[in-house]
Amino acid sequence: MESQFYQINILKLLLKWKTHLAVITVAAIVLSAIFSAPFFITPKYKSFAVVYPANTSPYSDESETEQMLQVMQSREIIDSVINKFDLAKHYKIDTSYKYFYTTMMYEWSQNVSIGKTPYEGVEIDVLDTDPQLAADIVNAIIDFYNKKIKSLHEEKFYEVVTMYDRSLKKKKNYIDSLENRFRELSTKYGLLDYESQSREVSRGYLGTVDGTAKINKKEVDKIRKNIEDKGAEALLLKELIENEAGKYADLKQEYEKAYMDYDRQFSYTNVVTKPYAADKKAYPVRWLIVIISALAAFFISFIVILVLENYKGMSKKA
Repeated sequence: MESQFYQINILKLLLKWKTHLAVITVAAIVLSAIFSAPFFITPKYKSFAVVYPANTSPYSDESETEQMLQVMQSREIIDSVINKFDLAKHYKIDTSYKYFYTTMMYEWSQNVSIGKTPYEGVEIDVLDTDPQLAADIVNAIIDFYNKKIKSLHEEKFYEVVTMYDRSLKKKKNYIDSLENRFRELSTKYGLLDYESQSREVSRGYLGTVDGTAKINKKEVDKIRKNIEDKGAEALLLKELIENEAGKYADLKQEYEKAYMDYDRQFSYTNVVTKPYAADKKAYPVRWLIVIISALAAFFISFIVILVLENYKGMSKKA
């Protein structure tokens, strides 16, 4: 019964004050429509893009998408975009102002939004009074992201390339020293092929050479002595040179792979939705402002009426 009593009173109040409420609501509609017009609120146009990371690998526990968000929201990229389009002048912010950068970052946060999509992509939204500039800012963020990732990759792979380059030079110097020593043994001691020379010296020394040619025992003794003194070193040098040449070839292959990574010309984004200059404003949404204003005016007015009626009722009882 008490619930019905209040419902009847509210209905009576609505009927009693319907004209006032209607006038206030209509006035709110008219005023909100006027004050949300372009000559009061400068309209803004929205441009956006949806991108996915490409040709990257995650750092620590971050995914490629989270890494992309971190880089796109970095101060370096923000400052690059601000300087490219002179946004301080565009947003009418005095560069000599004490809190210039704080104000600039506030304007940026009000006009630029970079967030993760439900499907592991990244959406870049830009609002601006100039629809073409909004699209250009989106493209610039993507472009500066590509450049930043490229510079990070070049920096990382340059270290690898430099490491392999040092190793190759060191290995080459070592092989050269081995070859020089082997060349010295070959020219000074006549040790060209240890195995075949050892076999021939043995045949000559034992007198088992075929044919009628006389054996030069003096020369055989000389080569035999050289083999005995320097043969083991020559054999070791030959094996070392072959082993080190194989290692050098492997290093060279790794160096070439690292250099390809360093010198690659990749794009680090897959743009699935490209930005464009909007032909319709995105802000303010006038119909939404009008509806909210009308509802707010109606309910506030009705609450005031309830308070007044309640006050009158209490006065009569007193």
